[in-house]
Amino acid sequence: MIDAVTLRQLRYLVAVADTLHFGRAASACHVSQPSLSAQIQQLEDALGVALVERTQRRVLLTPAGREVVARARRILGEVSDLAAFARGAGAPLSGEVRLGVIPTLAPYYLPGVLPCLRAEHPDLKLLLREDLTGRLLDMLRAGRLDALILALPVDDPGLESAPLFDEPFHVALPAGHPLAAHESLSEDALQGERLLLLEEGHCFRDQALAVCGFDARGGDRDGFAGTSLNTLCEMVAGRIGITLLPALAAARAPAGVETRPFTAPAPSRRMGLAWRRGSPRDGELRLLGDCLRAHAPPGVTPAG
Repeated sequence: MIDAVTLRQLRYLVAVADTLHFGRAASACHVSQPSLSAQIQQLEDALGVALVERTQRRVLLTPAGREVVARARRILGEVSDLAAFARGAGAPLSGEVRLGVIPTLAPYYLPGVLPCLRAEHPDLKLLLREDLTGRLLDMLRAGRLDALILALPVDDPGLESAPLFDEPFHVALPAGHPLAAHESLSEDALQGERLLLLEEGHCFRDQALAVCGFDARGGDRDGFAGTSLNTLCEMVAGRIGITLLPALAAARAPAGVETRPFTAPAPSRRMGLAWRRGSPRDGELRLLGDCLRAHAPPGVTPAG
């Protein structure tokens, strides 16, 4: 019977779709693998269709499974919005807000802005999740997050967004590098340099390639790619190559690394707040965007 379908089963199915692995899905849902498998089987029985193709080597979704997962994400998002509406029925910017932030921004931005938010909105409880853009967007669509801070634009008609600030890029060079003799650098000055990049999945990787051109000799082509901006800086300090850093990260470059701005007009990225279109907390999240914009840190330009 369709009325036997539960939200728990839908959450478990989405976890399987996200991980394509029953063990990892069970771990993410904080349940045992047999319990999760049993719930997926009950869901299949209730719907009368196979959702997951199980083999010894891998887990795949069936065509019906992919459609059910898409619908499950929408259902879970609506349920999350219902709960959010109840939580936010009191004073604005009170209660819990589950906020995702991309890793090339979070450690350089949040320590400065969070104390301001706490001082102005003491009843606001921000639950933070740092992850790659793609995974954060999946969690937002599924209702597991209320909003994201990420690089704009976001090409999704189901999401709203508000710009926060523009963050210029800087060039990170090994100490004593010939290019460090210049006060600022053009994009052309980087041609022929070994450009170190973040690994696949980081949106900043694509932004760096767009600045330097896809013919740049990326360090990861011979096995080197950074998992974080800190890792890239250590590689630069080790004289393996050069890289680009957002301004807030460049301000905290470690010893052995010199940073230089680009010649105007400097390339930059626009950071913004995104949330689900139609969210019952739309007004509250716009207010959060206003607060974040008002407390834009030094080194960036608040969006007009």
